Amino acid sequence: MAFNLINEQLSSRREQGLYRSLTSISGHQGRLLTVADKSYLNFSSNDYLGLAADPQLIQAWQKGASLYGVGSGGSYLVSGFNQAHDDLCEQLKSWLGVEAVALFSSGYSANQAIIKLLLKKNDLLLQDKLNHASLMEAGLLSESKMQRFKHNDMLHLASLLAKPATQQADKLIISEGVFSMDGDCAPLPGLYELAKKHDAWLMIDDAHGLGVLGNNGKGSVAASGLENNNLQIYMATFGKALGVGGAFVAGKQTLIDYLTNFSKPYIYTTGLPPAMVYTIAEAARMAETEDWRRDKLQVLIATFRETATGLGIRLGDSNTAIQPVIIGDSLKALEVAEKLKKLGFWTTAIRPPTVPVATARLRITLTANHEELDVVNLSKAIYRVLNDK
Repeated sequence: MAFNLINEQLSSRREQGLYRSLTSISGHQGRLLTVADKSYLNFSSNDYLGLAADPQLIQAWQKGASLYGVGSGGSYLVSGFNQAHDDLCEQLKSWLGVEAVALFSSGYSANQAIIKLLLKKNDLLLQDKLNHASLMEAGLLSESKMQRFKHNDMLHLASLLAKPATQQADKLIISEGVFSMDGDCAPLPGLYELAKKHDAWLMIDDAHGLGVLGNNGKGSVAASGLENNNLQIYMATFGKALGVGGAFVAGKQTLIDYLTNFSKPYIYTTGLPPAMVYTIAEAARMAETEDWRRDKLQVLIATFRETATGLGIRLGDSNTAIQPVIIGDSLKALEVAEKLKKLGFWTTAIRPPTVPVATARLRITLTANHEELDVVNLSKAIYRVLNDK
């Protein structure tokens, strides 16, 4: 019976144009992406600052392996917390202006750990409707009462916080800083003021803002005029703009001590490889100091939006490196992506359930590796495909 269900579900996915499969990529992440010996201009990478294959980071990983070996050897509380881990935590505290840091193997793990650990049966979790799946799933699995507020709608959030039944509950508000599928930014000052007014904790998942936004790449919170230490919980990853992998949670020392003592995903997971952590530290230094990467990215974003809108292409309301081209129908989005591949452009069709029904899209991502002519040519190619020219 279980096998019949599997086959039925997979068949349904295929019929709806929602089936997913893996594609093997040769070589490294960069401006070009190679699949089956053919190269494409790569517009599907989260490597926003172009660091994933930077020679300095390759050298850092090699040096880190020479200094510390490859594996961490254990969980952080046993033997897996190396000097490299400690150094990275200190560096992040200095760069981002936070009090304490805990390292995780992935952003998914970090988000699950926070929600499962902090929220109990009578607590209230308030999430933006478009938050990442890791946050939503953790909320559904927790004992707390989860409510979703309309995307970036502070009036709706305020109405939920003002309900009499919520007044005595411990409350946690969670939003992404930059939304991963739409590329728009959260109204962080509004979130902060509502959290403060209603005695709620505020958590920001800044996976797509760290390194890209704010002075010295401090992220979306800093870009909004707030400080990262204004929040109770600041979380981000090392696998997007920093080009490596892993994640962290930052907050007051007491929060991090609580994670260290009670969070099962933290306690019972093998630590990040120290050579990798050594590389993350170098990536963080480059992200903090090399403003030219952010400057170039902003030029590319402006060029793409100007060119695409000038051609009548429907874009999402985003001024970040994530530029959604809204198609609507899932099968049509797949068709457009395949036609673009034939023209030499690697774009990805994002479909439900990752995005709402009838909002299938091309998730165009720009990186500092691109050139202005690349994004102009991409715009023209999208126009040709959408208009059958």
